[in-house]
Amino acid sequence: MVNGLKGLLSKGSKGIGIELSPDRINIAQLRRQGQKVRLASYATVPVPEGIFQEGQIVDQAAMAELIQSALAENKIKAKQAATAIHGGRDTVTRIIPVPAELDDRELRDMVLNQEAGLYLPFPREEADVDYQKLGLFVDEDGIEKVQVLLVATRREITDSYIQTFQQAGLNLDVLEISSFSLIRTIREQLRQFGSSEAVAIVDIEFESTEISITVDGVPQFSRTVPIGTFQIQSALSRAMNLPASRSIDLLQGMTIPLNLDSSGRPSGGNPGTAAMLRILGELADELRRSIDFYTNQGENLEVAQLLLAGPGAAIGQLDEFFTQRLSLPCSLIDPVATLGLDTTADLPPSLRPGLGVVLGLGLREA
Repeated sequence: MVNGLKGLLSKGSKGIGIELSPDRINIAQLRRQGQKVRLASYATVPVPEGIFQEGQIVDQAAMAELIQSALAENKIKAKQAATAIHGGRDTVTRIIPVPAELDDRELRDMVLNQEAGLYLPFPREEADVDYQKLGLFVDEDGIEKVQVLLVATRREITDSYIQTFQQAGLNLDVLEISSFSLIRTIREQLRQFGSSEAVAIVDIEFESTEISITVDGVPQFSRTVPIGTFQIQSALSRAMNLPASRSIDLLQGMTIPLNLDSSGRPSGGNPGTAAMLRILGELADELRRSIDFYTNQGENLEVAQLLLAGPGAAIGQLDEFFTQRLSLPCSLIDPVATLGLDTTADLPPSLRPGLGVVLGLGLREA
């Protein structure tokens, strides 16, 4: 299980978790009380179009002002914060093998200065890189090696996050990849699976879906596909002749019919439902490609279950839809229940699947 990474993914201390996305800012402040965790504060505010796009903060001043306003309006006081960068073309997570006999200094030099550049889609000098040493293994030639989890982001992205939080009057003491935050939230749920069972975590966000296939809570394969709630909502609105909207309230109120005909279309011919199912069918195809790619990497690799998270997971019967399309057990993540979270806040079922990342960030600071 990945605990806490250093440097880029440093350990937090007594602050708040803040998740930035193209449509919303989510804020969570958690407090530990013995063995339990309490949600001390929670806030969510909409982000206007043009401030955050394609994984990048386009307008740092406007985003900082939104953060400040959200904290003030909800009377949340903090000096430190943890946040996460959503996966995409500007992030890389890979597991790489290195010789086991290296000491810590030699390992650091090899990973950061030699190996990292081999796995990055952008120049090494433009990247912030961190790593975590995992377990030992013996390769096919009988040589003992150690697995290292390599994490990298484009430096201009990390700089934009740091500068935005500075403008908001916050010290950013944790900056990590969002899939790590989500894994932290559901680590107890992941422990029910054996060490040889892979789990596909599917996080359906606003602009994209992040797919992380994990074993023992460690990401073995990560991929981001450009299908999210916005694309599903847009297809639904067009088919129903409704004005375009960034709100997903209509989408989260929908329930997917499971009585489909032989062509995969719903009986009854509702154009809105048919349009939504077309996009979800494309997403199911991308999930299948990702799972097939992972299982083809070696013998005895299989995915035991899909876990759905993110705002898009609140679409009614989406888990049953993916179960049928992929012939694979699929279930929703409820981060509040998974953490056994004590809370007085009103967190309706439609909201809960989208809280996995911000609660994982809050845990780093609790």
